[in-house]
Amino acid sequence: MWKWMSDWLHRVTSGWVALSALAIFLLFSALVLPGQTARSEANTGDAGSPDMSFYYSTDDLYHMAEVYGEQGREAYVRVRFTFDLIWPLVYTLFLGTAISWVYGKAFTSDSRWQRANLVPVLGALFDYLENLSTSVVMLRYPDRTAVVDSLAPVFTSVKWVLVGGSFVLLFAGVVVGMWRRARKSNKP
Repeated sequence: MWKWMSDWLHRVTSGWVALSALAIFLLFSALVLPGQTARSEANTGDAGSPDMSFYYSTDDLYHMAEVYGEQGREAYVRVRFTFDLIWPLVYTLFLGTAISWVYGKAFTSDSRWQRANLVPVLGALFDYLENLSTSVVMLRYPDRTAVVDSLAPVFTSVKWVLVGGSFVLLFAGVVVGMWRRARKSNKP
């Protein structure tokens, strides 16, 4: 399945597709993200948010749930099943197509590096797992949700490693592509 998904991303990606995905990502980041961030902060106060932390403990998660209050927890869950269904799709569309296009130019078609376009897809998967697990904790609060509350911080950390790693991979692909192109043009 993963090979099929990677190959499909390469097949559907062209320079125009990657550029369009970049435009959508930038517009969403500039027009939607700031307003959503402000609304979230207004609903949850300055207790922090699990999805904006790299790591937090289960005690931290329950502390956030307590500080949010009933309305804050309801708002948190509502955002996870509205805005946070779309945002991972937006950044995955951008990163998946950008990496596919850049790596298609920087590496041979049989290179294992062509599968790097799966990293943002995995990042989105862990983002959804994080959203689901933290929402279950918020919905069940003040009751404890064993296992799920312990997995939530793991999902969050893995998400950030994969999403951050996707940007690193994209940058690295651009550098490799430019280096190979420069080397090729310098040969007689």
